[in-house]
Amino acid sequence: MPNNIMEMLSAIVGEIKTIAKSETIIGEPVTLGDKTVVPLVKISAGFGAGGGEGTDDQKRSGFGGGGGGGVMIEPAAFLVIDGDKVSLLPAKSQKIEKIFEAVPDILEKIGKLMPKGKKDDQSDG
Repeated sequence: MPNNIMEMLSAIVGEIKTIAKSETIIGEPVTLGDKTVVPLVKISAGFGAGGGEGTDDQKRSGFGGGGGGGVMIEPAAFLVIDGDKVSLLPAKSQKIEKIFEAVPDILEKIGKLMPKGKKDDQSDG
């Protein structure tokens, strides 16, 4: 029965290899005027599989297994070619991400600073 698990893992890894080929990571170049922009993406993949076999009281045997995986593709950067000059522009700004990550803490601190009567008045609608 171990061959069943190996076949399952092989199929999952094969699919991930198909998705994570270099053409996926480095996108089609786009020409805008005299500049060429090449999108670059980040691929994250994960998978898992498992199986087991056993026998029952009547000495019948069986095997069960399953597997699954997931792939996340997100923009990482843009390679900009302008004549002899090449630059890399990140797709996300670290500063903006940090601001969004801080919003829940800021809202909590504002809530603690508000007088109790004000907080209750706003929740009535």
